[in-house]
Amino acid sequence: MKYAIDIPNFGDFADPRVTADVAREAEAAGWDAVWVWDHVLRDRGVPYGDPWILLAAIALATTRIRLGPMVTPLPRQRPWTVAREAVTLDRLSGGRLTLGFGLGNPPREFTNFGEEADARVRAAKLDEGLEILARCWTGETFAFDGEHYQLHDVEFLPVPLQQPRIPVWLAATWPIRAPFRRAARWDGTWPLRRDENGLAAELAPQDVRDIREFVVEERRAAGVPAADTFDITVHGTTPADDYAAAAATVAEFATAGATWWTERINPLRGSFAEQRRRIQAGPPR
Repeated sequence: MKYAIDIPNFGDFADPRVTADVAREAEAAGWDAVWVWDHVLRDRGVPYGDPWILLAAIALATTRIRLGPMVTPLPRQRPWTVAREAVTLDRLSGGRLTLGFGLGNPPREFTNFGEEADARVRAAKLDEGLEILARCWTGETFAFDGEHYQLHDVEFLPVPLQQPRIPVWLAATWPIRAPFRRAARWDGTWPLRRDENGLAAELAPQDVRDIREFVVEERRAAGVPAADTFDITVHGTTPADDYAAAAATVAEFATAGATWWTERINPLRGSFAEQRRRIQAGPPR
């Protein structure tokens, strides 16, 4: 099990210098990664920072931890721009980048900017965008003729430091199978959960077991090797002052097949000082 924090790209964390300081604290405290949200219109009345600039600040402020956007809504981006940003950040960080992608939420982050918010359209753009990223990272000249994107005589250099590619995780909501079928073709997943009424619910260890089993079968059916290397990250909260309770919570998910625990760091935890104290307390190993 590895341990990460995730931080918003707005509010106090919108300042790249502050985010760099927080990342240094996280690395010193023993965390294995810092993930950054990618929102443009989630909470009102607060400043926003560009997640890619924040990640660049993290890369320069640290030497060991992994970093990445969790998650970037690829359907509201230009895939070739993301491909270039990702390679640059991968090289800047010395090969420590992990990319999280998803459909995007809330819908107003699309509609308020005149972008298509229909879920089926976003899913199709996500699939095409992922293929374009993978083709860009080969460094070979290629063309792409999709429903939403058309590329002609494209060459992207340099290639990423990480080979065969930068790890890609896909956000998905259990128990809907289609998003996990997509994720199984890549390197990991950031799973959420909906209950029988379609409302957000906490992921349970049994959900992780079911997700792991489903992904293993999907990868086997698709001929994708090494299902045991597929990453599943669980997103939750643990106390800073009760290591036994924190470790017990995480251990249940590790036994179920999760490979990462990501600690929620956001204003719901309290003041900015309280959020930093949780980071400084270190991971729930």
